[in-house]
Amino acid sequence: MNYVLTLLKEIMQKRKIIWDLSKADFRKRFVGSYFGVVWMFIQPVVTVVIYALIFGVGFKSVPPVPAPYVLWLVPGIVPWFFFSETLNTGTGCLQEYSYLVKKVVFPVEVLPIIKLLSCALVHACFVVIMFGVNLCYGWWPRATWIQVVYYSFAAGMLALGICYFTSAVNVFFKDMAQIVGICLQFGMWLVPIMYDEGMFTKELPWLASLFKLNPFYYIVAGYRDSMLTGNWFWERPRLTIYYWAVTLAVLLVGLKMFKKLRPHLSDVL
Repeated sequence: MNYVLTLLKEIMQKRKIIWDLSKADFRKRFVGSYFGVVWMFIQPVVTVVIYALIFGVGFKSVPPVPAPYVLWLVPGIVPWFFFSETLNTGTGCLQEYSYLVKKVVFPVEVLPIIKLLSCALVHACFVVIMFGVNLCYGWWPRATWIQVVYYSFAAGMLALGICYFTSAVNVFFKDMAQIVGICLQFGMWLVPIMYDEGMFTKELPWLASLFKLNPFYYIVAGYRDSMLTGNWFWERPRLTIYYWAVTLAVLLVGLKMFKKLRPHLSDVL
């Protein structure tokens, strides 16, 4: 727990440089690109359209809530974009900012946070688009829409804990970035994002508990609760406690590994 408290203290002390570097990281993604920030939206939007056509039109998937398939799909896939992008970019952050890692006075622990905030700026744009899609379908705002902020924070904390582990290990084991990419491709199908879990749990009820063991299930269910059903997070008390217990454990393990490898980072880089 001391690791987390130390990190919070570091964040408060360096909050201005963290925010400045996060904005710079966000802007540099599109430097030299003809369409600039437009590319930020193209791939995710195309992905949503493809899945909507395949599952919504092709397989005629029916959501477990009285809503069009697209409205059910978007709140599930938007947080996954945020989570996966944070892991993909965060895993290589120490190599990308190696010139800062080699500075003795620079707090290296904030580098994964910089990537997290940079991805959060992108995620905020997609949340606005998600709201817009709902409005276009005639779904008026609910009070629970504000809850998306909470679930975004929750997803970010889980991603940050994993990033501390993967970014530190990636300096010494270069294949870690590829492993993370493969795990994300496979992991996307372990969460009921494109499909309704009821397809499996009706015949095999025990799979319902297995789905919920995946901490990201809580995030996807929470986004859909917020956008579609109007349920609050405290209406899932056991799942909320389980999620934060797992996330805190992941964060502690990730920070411990990062602190252990920290003295050797500059030598290897």
